[in-house]
Amino acid sequence: MSSVIKTLPATALVAMLTVGGPAHADERPDHFKGLPAKTLEEAVRNFSEHNHKLEAVLAQDTLTSRELFAIHELTYTLENALERINSELESLAETLEEVHVASEAADSETVRSKAREYLSVSRKVIP
Repeated sequence: MSSVIKTLPATALVAMLTVGGPAHADERPDHFKGLPAKTLEEAVRNFSEHNHKLEAVLAQDTLTSRELFAIHELTYTLENALERINSELESLAETLEEVHVASEAADSETVRSKAREYLSVSRKVIP
């Protein structure tokens, strides 16, 4: 092992190894789990909170290995949140399409039930 690696702090070494790894997400090992996003509400909350944390780190004049490591760790929670949000919004688009088609067909019962379903989900993202 080279003398440079022996003298690096452990955090810096981990940051260098993780940040300097493969560029493709499907080739990266999962070494952090990130916070779960089991529900849309949880995903939106984690997304908002971790975006604020990311902004705070980016406000630093210099991004040291410690800041890069923090950003790297934050991305796992953000990725979990976005995965849930994307999944939920895809379903939401399908529900909205049902409202659209029912409104064209003058099916007031379906419009009312599907529009309520749509609003209950959409309000979790933007109140």
